[in-house]
Amino acid sequence: QVQLVESGGGLVQAGGSLRLSCAASGSTFSGYAMGWFRQAPGKERECVATISWNSGTTHYPASMIGRFTISRDGAKKTVGLQMNGLKPEDTAIYYCAADPQGIWYSAQSKEYDYWGQGTQVTVSS
Repeated sequence: QVQLVESGGGLVQAGGSLRLSCAASGSTFSGYAMGWFRQAPGKERECVATISWNSGTTHYPASMIGRFTISRDGAKKTVGLQMNGLKPEDTAIYYCAADPQGIWYSAQSKEYDYWGQGTQVTVSS
């Protein structure tokens, strides 16, 4: 059974940085796509970044390019999200997700079968 557990969220001032981590278990994750999504109150869930587990190839929606970096450590089975230059509008719950079909270039949350419980990121102005 695939399990994803996020950590690293918290309160940070605008302009600051945070690094989120997702601990993955229950599979080898070979062939999977992994992603970070976020959802702010009253807004739809949106993709922040995705990565191919096998190749490490990454994909960022246009609005996320420049301040976010996704990575994965196959040996530790973790997926990281480095966030720099944070803005108040980045405040949201951040979720780690896994797609067994490996469609790493998709930013569609419906492609992802497994989700973590989320970690809150709050950016103060």
